[in-house]
Amino acid sequence: MTYYQNDQLLTPNQASEILGVSVQTLAIWRCNKRYNLNYVKVGRYVRYRYADILAFIEAQTVVA
Repeated sequence: MTYYQNDQLLTPNQASEILGVSVQTLAIWRCNKRYNLNYVKVGRYVRYRYADILAFIEAQTVVA
């Protein structure tokens, strides 16, 4: 298991592993704005803050 700091920028590959979705799914979510998953553009590269991924997971959690 890899540990990240909250302000660390992750690649789409790293983000997809954490979320359990493919890199292509993340790209579709960005293009369609399907989910409110924040990302950072660094030049032509897309990066995800670890803290934003955790916040996204929290927002998607359904409490029964």
